[in-house]
Amino acid sequence: MALYELLLPKMGESVAEATVIKWLKAPGEMVEAEDAVVEIATDKVDSDVASPVKGKLVAQLFKEDEVAQVGAVIAQIETEPDGQKAETPKPVETPAQITQPEKEPVKEVSEEKVPVKEALPVNLPGLEFLEPKPLAQNPVKESIRFYSPLVRSIAAQENIKQEELDRISGTGAEGRLTKDDLLLYLQNKKASAQTSNPTKPTETVAEKTPVKEALQAENKPTSRVVATVSAGDEVIEMDRMRKIIAEHMTSSKEIAAHVTSFIETDVTNLVLWREKHKTAFEKREGEKITFTPIFVEVVAKALKAMPMVNVSLNGTQIIKKQNINIGMATALPNGNLIVPVIKNADQLNLLGLTKSVNDLATRARNNKLKPEEIKDGTFTLTNIGSFGNIMGTPIINQPQVAILAIGVIKKKPAVIETETGDMIAIRHLMYLSLSYDHRIVDGALGGMFLKKISDYLENWDPKREI
Repeated sequence: MALYELLLPKMGESVAEATVIKWLKAPGEMVEAEDAVVEIATDKVDSDVASPVKGKLVAQLFKEDEVAQVGAVIAQIETEPDGQKAETPKPVETPAQITQPEKEPVKEVSEEKVPVKEALPVNLPGLEFLEPKPLAQNPVKESIRFYSPLVRSIAAQENIKQEELDRISGTGAEGRLTKDDLLLYLQNKKASAQTSNPTKPTETVAEKTPVKEALQAENKPTSRVVATVSAGDEVIEMDRMRKIIAEHMTSSKEIAAHVTSFIETDVTNLVLWREKHKTAFEKREGEKITFTPIFVEVVAKALKAMPMVNVSLNGTQIIKKQNINIGMATALPNGNLIVPVIKNADQLNLLGLTKSVNDLATRARNNKLKPEEIKDGTFTLTNIGSFGNIMGTPIINQPQVAILAIGVIKKKPAVIETETGDMIAIRHLMYLSLSYDHRIVDGALGGMFLKKISDYLENWDPKREI
């Protein structure tokens, strides 16, 4: 009798162990090939471990709730129960355990006469594309793909043959095909049936895109949802900066516990003040004064008053920043985004902030920023109002813990409280959106910080000299 050792499979690059949740087969119970034997859980995914061989489960080497290391033997399966000859085992067995067929030797088979898969004792997906070789010279390795019973059931219902099933890209552990992968494939197949050539292998066009090929070449995971490409669509490869942005934003959402708070702010005094001074300021200083340096000044003032927002998180260590360095998200002509940083913003007056903002924005759009000018930021501003947006939920620029989105300023009717009673007036209103990392900034701190910024803007001194 042959004894097969069932190993705990690798569930991902960073997963080293798993907890045994529930045994699905008891000792002495017969196990069919690809039957789920045990449920396991990791810090990333829950999954079943299936047996690649048929036989009888003779030993469970880990109890429920025990932790096993990847590669450890978790069960033993007898592949020749009751003294009967076992079926040819799957390719996890050694080549010596695989018997030659009773028909013609493999080496006499030619592709023109007999299909390769009929000459071999085991079904190797995709082997029909290889040159036929004697089995002893081509040891069978872990090349058979695992399919769960649910996936096989769906494939059978949809008349998906084994060869077609083997060609579908999988997003599960070890490249396994999940239920969602198969359902998405079927959906894309039906959608492209009218434009697809039925003589070609059934395969979504998206599986051949340069983007996916590039990601696979770099061993990076692709999105779970595979986009389809229709006739006339243009496929554009990401440039280097867009790839960095995508990775940075995705990483931030995975790292930080994002929360966004909103507040409506009356900036009528600020708007009227700027309208009064902007022409004379530009003539005198040679600089246009926009709202951005004003917002930078107000945020720097708020950060100085509430320094626990001007922090970074390193594991369980809170790093309270001494400098107030404010980044301003800047859209580039090619559609990408860059965040130049105004260093020590709290130490600059409004004229200095205006010159710094204009200079950094101009050089950013002309690709002339220096490396040190886009690092060491402690807080970020993004002006979505310049695109007519009223509010947003910005993603935190790591390793910072907060980012402020500034909405468009619009005239609206508002209720004004006076000593003689309430009245309706036309005011300049805007929304501020603050996204913050709830791991370190609680709702109370985030809300009070946003309210302080709003108060500074609403209480702008209309008689201020510049």
